[in-house]
Amino acid sequence: MRSDLTSRRAALALAAALAVVAAAPALAQDAPKKIRIGIIGAGNIGGTIGTLWVKDGHEVMFASRHPETLAAMVSELGPKAKAGTPEEAIAFGDAVFFAVPYKAYPDLAKEIGPSLRGKVVLDAGNATQKRDGALYDEVQASGIGTTSAKYFPGAKLVRAFNAANYKVFAKEGAEGGKGRAGGRMAIPIAGDDPEALKVAEGLVRDAGFDPVVVGPLKEADKFAMGSPGFGHDVTAPELREKLGLAK
Repeated sequence: MRSDLTSRRAALALAAALAVVAAAPALAQDAPKKIRIGIIGAGNIGGTIGTLWVKDGHEVMFASRHPETLAAMVSELGPKAKAGTPEEAIAFGDAVFFAVPYKAYPDLAKEIGPSLRGKVVLDAGNATQKRDGALYDEVQASGIGTTSAKYFPGAKLVRAFNAANYKVFAKEGAEGGKGRAGGRMAIPIAGDDPEALKVAEGLVRDAGFDPVVVGPLKEADKFAMGSPGFGHDVTAPELREKLGLAK
């Protein structure tokens, strides 16, 4: 009798172990995928968001015309951070994060625009009247999403991380937002390509925020600088309410 009981327990233990092994591939598939990200512009926004992605486990290449100036930053971030030229960062990245002054877009379009075709590009640039002049007027006339898409045709463009100051992102991202009452800070995004939107949603979450898809690129004006949807440090349900989106 005792021998039968021991055998039964052994059989149950073996079955449980086999179940865990069988489930392992499925669990692995459910784990968030880490990708390579090229960042064009390693200033306040690029440096802040890129750092959050590195800390989450992504490989990130920060770009500069003089990548040697980024040596201290990438050294501090560890082996998943690298420095390179814009061309190198685009070739490196499965996705590209654009965080440069908007006035640079026309020149960058000529220099690296063709390399961005087919790439998922998260666009964080904002146009300001004092700095950007005629380009600001173009944005006011055509919309920020439409204007960005004009300069980088063929890129799978998603407007993201443009609706708040970098200091807010640094404070609320990753670990900073975990203990936040009511939920993490919401990041509005807009884009025309469904695949690119999915990638952007994942990267927003990996940085420690909650993505809110506002709609196609033309809807990016709803959270552009100077709009009623700009500058809100709120949760996803609160942002949807402010922007008049369905829950």
